[in-house]
Amino acid sequence: MTQTQAARPPQAAASGGAGPVDGDGGAPVRSRTFEWADPAGNAAMVGRRPGLDLLRGMVAGELPPPPVMRLIGVSGLEVDEGRVVVEMTAQEFHYNPLGSVHGGVLSTLLDTAAGCAVHSTLPAGVGYTTLDLNVKFLRPVTTDSGLVRCEGTVLSRGRRTALAEARLTDGKGRLAAHATSSCLLFEVS
Repeated sequence: MTQTQAARPPQAAASGGAGPVDGDGGAPVRSRTFEWADPAGNAAMVGRRPGLDLLRGMVAGELPPPPVMRLIGVSGLEVDEGRVVVEMTAQEFHYNPLGSVHGGVLSTLLDTAAGCAVHSTLPAGVGYTTLDLNVKFLRPVTTDSGLVRCEGTVLSRGRRTALAEARLTDGKGRLAAHATSSCLLFEVS
């Protein structure tokens, strides 16, 4: 799929009636292309493979990563039982209007790390879904932040729910965001 920013937003009147404002400020248009594999294959394996095996298969390149990881540009994945690390270099296409990485992108990394940490503890036939994600943003992340690293760990896992946390640090090792996540565990067929 090709994603292009060539479509411009509708012209808006400037404050004070000064006339139309160019939606992209006259900046050069950039584009990005990415590919992904059909996610149905991995989803079907949840019932047949333990979570740790499934995640290790992604690390080894035996299984494709989920499309969202390609979409946001996750570049690294480490997996141990109860612990998962995802890495990403902040890019312009992650930015919000304030000139920093959008909180939704950072929340996606935090949710991925926490949820996959829970997944790494599950046997074949058990799936999970995030019930809640409580995020605290502590510092802005920009293209100057370098490689951001998000480590998720399981704090507690029962029969029906699990609690995990995720810590996102910038290239200098400074904590940029923190999250806790509750996950619902369920049987899959």
